[in-house]
Parts: sequence; C-alpha cells; structure tokens
Amino acid sequence: MVRPGANLAAAAVVVAAVLAGCADVPLEGAPSPSKSTPTKPTVAKPTGKPTPKPSTPAPTPKPPAPSTPPPMKPSTTPTGKLPAAAPVLRSYPGRLPNGKPPLFVVVSFDGAGDLALWARWRAVAKQVNARMTFFLSGPYLYPGDRRTDYTPPYKKPGASDIGWGDTADILARTKVLREAIAEGHEIGTHANGHFCGATGIGRWTTAQWTAELGAFDRMVRTGPALAAGKAVEPPFDPATVKGMRTPCLEGNRPAYRLAMAQRGMLYDASAPGYIAWPKKADGLWNFPLESVTLAGTAKTTLTMDYNLWFAQTEARKAPITEAPALKAQVLATYRQALAKSRASGNPPLFLGNHFNRWNNSVYSDALTAFVTETCKQPDVRCVSNMELASWLAKYGVPSGQNRPS
Repeated sequence: MVRPGANLAAAAVVVAAVLAGCADVPLEGAPSPSKSTPTKPTVAKPTGKPTPKPSTPAPTPKPPAPSTPPPMKPSTTPTGKLPAAAPVLRSYPGRLPNGKPPLFVVVSFDGAGDLALWARWRAVAKQVNARMTFFLSGPYLYPGDRRTDYTPPYKKPGASDIGWGDTADILARTKVLREAIAEGHEIGTHANGHFCGATGIGRWTTAQWTAELGAFDRMVRTGPALAAGKAVEPPFDPATVKGMRTPCLEGNRPAYRLAMAQRGMLYDASAPGYIAWPKKADGLWNFPLESVTLAGTAKTTLTMDYNLWFAQTEARKAPITEAPALKAQVLATYRQALAKSRASGNPPLFLGNHFNRWNNSVYSDALTAFVTETCKQPDVRCVSNMELASWLAKYGVPSGQNRPS
C-alpha cells in the first residue's frame, strides 16, 4: 500500500486514456480495428495524494469568446414534469454488521448510444439488483440534419467526432433512457463532440464549458422532437444531471469543474486516481478511475476498458483464440482490486467502460462476469455514482479512510 509521504515515483503509474483510441465509437457499434499504430495513453505521474491533483495547462493565446449557438427550436414544449436524470431510490447504512462501511462498486459507461448494449447492461443490472451510471453524449439524441446548430469551440459548426443520430435510433434511445431512469439508473453527461488531443477540449475555458453543457441540454430537450418532426417529450430533464465524465478524461479540471459547480452538479468522474475514499476537488466529488495492476504482470493501468486493452495488446485486436485468456486476466484484475479495497477499509471501486465490443468483447464480457459474481456478495453494494454521492452526503468519508492503496 502506498502511504502518505512515501516516494511515489516507484508507485503505480496512473494512465489516462486519451485521443482517438479511447473515443466513443460512432453510433451503434465499435470501430473496425485500425491498421495504424494505436495511440498510447499519456502518463499522469502520481503526486503523493490519493488522487492526482490536476495541473493548470500552460497559458495559451486568449481564445475567442464562445459563440452563442442559434436557438434549437423544438417542435413541441414538454407538457409534464420530466424525469430526473439522477434518481436515488435506495439507501444504505453507514456501517455493515462487520463494522465496515459498505463496499460500493460503481459501474459506468461512456457514450451510451448502442441500443443492443443498452439492453445487455440493463439485463445484467436487473439480474443482480445493481444500478449503473450512463454518461450520454448529446449527439446521440440529435438529428444529423440539424448538426450545424452545434458550434463547438475552435471547430466548424456541426463538428462531432462521434457522428449524429438518425430518427429511428434517437426515438429508440429516448424510450430506453426513460426506462433506464425508471429502473433507478443514472444518466450523466459525456458532453457532445468528443474532441480529444491537442486540438480538443484541453484548452477550453470555463465559459466554453458552460456553452458546451448548455448545448447538451438543448440536444436532450429538443433532439427527439426535431428528429420525429412532431411532439416528443425529452427522456429526462437535463438540468438534473449531476455528474460528467469528460471525453478521453481530458480537460482543464478547474475550468470545467467551475462550469459544473455553477450548474449545481455534484461530481466529476474524469480524473485518474487510486483505490481510496473520494475527496472533493474544486467543489465537486472526485470519483476517479483507479490505478490497478494488470493481473499476472507488473503493468499498471486504470479501471477503464480502453486502458486495459492497451495494457494487454496495445489496443490491437488479438486473435479470437486469445479472448478467453484475455478475459480471464481482466476478471482477475478486477478481483485483485476488490480484494485491495477490502484490505483498505472498503473504499469504492470505480469501473469504467464504453458501449463497445473491443477485442472480441473481452472487456464487456469480463465486466459482466465480475458484476454478476460480485454484486450479491454480502458486503458489496453496486450503485450509481449518484447513489454513492447521496451516501457520502449523509455519512461523509469514513474517518481515517482516505489513504491511497
């Protein structure tokens, strides 16, 4: 275990997924494996604290003021109260009979576009009474013929690295989102255009993030009706979204967190970190993707599917014959992380995935196996980010339990 004050230069390297390799796939399915060299995730060095403290990027030329997108006019005005995006329908005790806090396992997904994978993960969650968080990308609810309504910073109107929706899929997603919320799942935001790397979100200011989150709101509120050409209520009230994971885990953290806090949001799920009880940073709960050791190796990576893929095969698709062994390794990695949590006072596990079938579905299959074997264990509670935030608001971080491990 890494203790405060120790020299963390020799500790686990914390890897943050970036650039196109970690991007959400264009609507409905994973991309074909690239023949080019996969993009290696950048390395964020530990700082000696439970979660790495984000640094402020070097000054850049003052960006132009964010342009105001033209109004996105819906074809209808909602007539009733919309569902809240972050329901909390369950409560948990501060301590279990063994005297420890519950061991929270938080599973979340980026993008949340693929309808078949929506069905899969809702079924898995129902099987073990789990709740999950789905970070939705705005364009998955917005029609391509209205894409120029979106004017992202430094990009042409209508730019999006993940494409746009079509009528049938937008309406199907609208229905699925309503159903998922009714089942107790949480919808967060993954922003919109998914711009990563040197020309992406890393240079955005607080004002530009405010505009980006406002564009997400408008896509959710107006996209289904615009796609249908008739009155369709939005799937949820975007003003009730409480958390975000930034594309590729990038962005100037103080800048975008200020925009989040100004909207009344509660947590950021974008930063790399350690298996430790969460802390607040910039006014928000910091729910990190955690540093773990890939089972059977000395490699360190994050609890995110793309990072695991890179650690195993440098994000190259392996032969199908290798899938069982790769899946077993990922499952063993998750089990190691669970054991480390139990040995460290039960800090939460944060497991991130995309709606993908990468590497012969190794990562989705391994996560499915872990969830189904873990979520009914007596000390485990499989919850959404918002359910965890609600528990923390009630009980606080257990005393003496915020050391990284």
